[in-house]
Amino acid sequence: MTQDFPHLPNSVPSRGTAWSQSVFKRLFLAQGWRFTGEFPNLPKAMAIVSPHTSNLDAWYAFLALLGLGIRVTVFGKNTLFKTPLKPILDWIGVIPVERQHASGLTQQIVEIIQAQEKIWIAMAPEGTRKRAEKIRSGFYYIAHEAHIPIVMFAFDYENKAIRCLGAYHTTGNFEQDLAEILQCYEGHFSPKNPDWLAKPLQKHWKKP
Repeated sequence: MTQDFPHLPNSVPSRGTAWSQSVFKRLFLAQGWRFTGEFPNLPKAMAIVSPHTSNLDAWYAFLALLGLGIRVTVFGKNTLFKTPLKPILDWIGVIPVERQHASGLTQQIVEIIQAQEKIWIAMAPEGTRKRAEKIRSGFYYIAHEAHIPIVMFAFDYENKAIRCLGAYHTTGNFEQDLAEILQCYEGHFSPKNPDWLAKPLQKHWKKP
């Protein structure tokens, strides 16, 4: 691992080339940002990142992901794939799902995860960049039902860093596990827009 940017471990699903990774890594670092923390060597995981308070979050995450060369999967409504957006969605790695699937959306995603040899799912626990009253539970139940760990990432705008906070293994008790997950974030994040910080994260933010 370099001082400001990690190497992608060999078990993690990858994309891109050494050249493309170098380009995006340089773009990320050139803006004064760095990537800290030990990146877990896992073939399957649920990746979450908080806090989400700005459209800039997507920009820095995009540069970091392509700089790492990690292939992440997100899910979108199947109807989007019937529009001109389909080529872009395919390139990003969006997988179509049916919201009205008979077995439920969670089970549908779990089946997709179980069918893959390597897959990292990316979800935003807050569900919105504006002030959320609660953390959504979808990411948790997908990880728990699929028997994959949750890998936690944090935006720290004050110190211009994306931090990997490690992997968390669920127990099935959402409220208890969520409290422990949020505790892992304490002291390791700072939002771009404090006024939009999700309510459950507010007490874990150590203001400058």
